[in-house]
Parts: sequence; structure tokens; C-alpha cells
Amino acid sequence: MPEAMQSELAEKTSVVAAGIKVLKMGMGGIPIQRLDVKQSDRVLEKAVAAGINFFDTARIYTDSESKFGRVLPRYRTRVIIASKSFNRDAATVLTDIEASLKQLRTDYIDIYQCHNIASADDLEKIFAVHGAVAGLIKAKEQGKIRHIGLSGHKPRIVTMALERFAFETIQVPCNFMETEAMQELIPMARQRQIGIIAMKPIGGGNISEIDLNFRFIFNQGVNVAIPGMDSEKQIEENVAVLADLSPLTLEETARLQKEKDRLGDSFCRRCEYCMPCPQGLPISFLHVLKNYYFLYDLQDWAWERIGAMAKTYKDCVACGQCVQKCPYHLNMPEIFRTTWEKMLAAKGNYT
Repeated sequence: MPEAMQSELAEKTSVVAAGIKVLKMGMGGIPIQRLDVKQSDRVLEKAVAAGINFFDTARIYTDSESKFGRVLPRYRTRVIIASKSFNRDAATVLTDIEASLKQLRTDYIDIYQCHNIASADDLEKIFAVHGAVAGLIKAKEQGKIRHIGLSGHKPRIVTMALERFAFETIQVPCNFMETEAMQELIPMARQRQIGIIAMKPIGGGNISEIDLNFRFIFNQGVNVAIPGMDSEKQIEENVAVLADLSPLTLEETARLQKEKDRLGDSFCRRCEYCMPCPQGLPISFLHVLKNYYFLYDLQDWAWERIGAMAKTYKDCVACGQCVQKCPYHLNMPEIFRTTWEKMLAAKGNYT
């Protein structure tokens, strides 16, 4: 291979764990849940053809593992598969791993993670004598998983976890809007040669300056970003970002700062951990409608969608279950109440 091509390839790839080199643009497995199997097959085939070789899923992502399992085994020697368990004890984690292996149709999983470690109590549970970490160690000894990782939305908790166990990868939110992990956690991980997986890299689809945002992420030392993708177009656009990973200019940084000021802190990342809603509300889509109405000036489009929906903002009973499950503790009932009031005020007497 010519030296210039080798250099270009090196810029687009990274070592995320010992012996695992991946394209810096991976694929998250949340949005694929929304596709039927024929659509998901096409998207996954497109991803592999585009050079993506890191695929992340989880036990709680409904049929995401099984959809991965329809396509990825054909390319098993070329792809890296990561999954995760939300359970905190060894016995249940081992059961989850068996289920993951079956759904993914593989004999081993490259990276298996403790999923969404969010509190000191979670840490105590996974590090207990019969906790999740003990189960992952056993599974690794058995050859069922190759590397042990951890995912979490709170960098402080993930940092505490790294002080107690030699996790081989961490998966944390990382984008221009969410920079907490860059202050202490990512430098620590880099120093310890721990793979860094950036989840929510485009803020659940809220960030519009996508190219600039990815360039920012990859200049923070991230090994691989895993945006969720549910269309062939998204795959093409995201992989194309890797053509230019140069540091941002002051003008480009200012553009992202303007985006950050616009979004604020209370925006939905569309992880859908809040689902299902007891009242049947499509929570993440309601956040999308809010953005289209107030940010993108598509009021008629939003009202058409609301008119076709059985459940919408006004049907929220403020039970609070979504708030408890949201990794970012967004106050969905309050957001939906104020959104509905503002939409009614803008529309007039629409009911």
C-alpha cells in the first residue's frame, strides 16, 4: 500500500482495545429498532460496505441484537461487536451473555459492558463478590467475551469505576454540548490506554453542525464514535466526516458554541431508556416535534403529525416514570406541559 494511503487510513482508524483496530466511525444499535428486518438488513450491509466495523448494541435494545445477528455473522472476521447488560449480579449477567450470543449468532462477543452505571450504589453492586464484574471476568475466562467494558452517562461515576477495576473500554457521552468527560475522565483513560467510545456523539440528532462536531470529538482523543444510524444516507454522511479530522478553527468553534447556546442543557438524546411510557406517549418523537416546531420553523408539519397521533403532549399525566429512567433526569412532564402551552398559544384555539 502506498505510504500516502497508509497515512490516510491510519487517521481514520484507531485501536479501541488490545488487538482491536476499528474505523473511528462506528454504529450504535438504538435507532435500528425502528426498522423492519428488510430495512435493517440493508442499513447494516451498507455500513459494512462503507467500512464501518464497530457495532454497538445492548440487551435492553429490544430486537437490536437479533437484527445485528441477521447480517454481521457473515462478516465476523471483519467486524467488532459490542453489547452490554443492565443487570448488576454475576448470575444474571452470565445469562444475558448467553442470550446475546444466541441473538447475535456468534461464539464470542468482542466487548461486553456493564450498562449505564449511574451511581455509587451501582458501583457497589457490580463490584460485590457475586456482582456483574465477577460474571464478566468468568465469561472472559471462558472465551465468551474478549474485553470487559463499562458504559455510563456520568463521567464522575465512570472515573470512580476505573479506580476499582481495569476496564478495557469506557463508553460515555461525548460531543461539543457534553464535555464533562473531557476534563478528567478521557485524559485518565488515555493515560491508562483504555479505549474510549463516544456515545451520543451528535446529541441524539439535535446537533446540526455534524461535521464540525465530529472533528471536535476526534480531536479529544476518542477512539470510536457510535452515532445511531437508521438509513443508508446517514451512513454515507457520517463516514464522509472522516475525510477531514483537522482541529477546529476559532470561527468553527464559535459556530459550535452558538449551537450549544441554542440547545442548552434540557435536550433529549433519544436514547429511549425512558420507554415504554405507561400512557403510550412516543417520548423521544415528541421531543423531535418540539425541535421541528420551535427550532426549524415547521409548524404545519408538526401539527399534521400531532393530528395523526393517538397520544401527544396533553396526554402526559406526570407519573414521573420517564424522569426516573432518563439518564439525564430530564423533566419530561414539565417539558411537555410547557411545549403544549406554547404550541397552543402560537396556534391560537387549536385543540
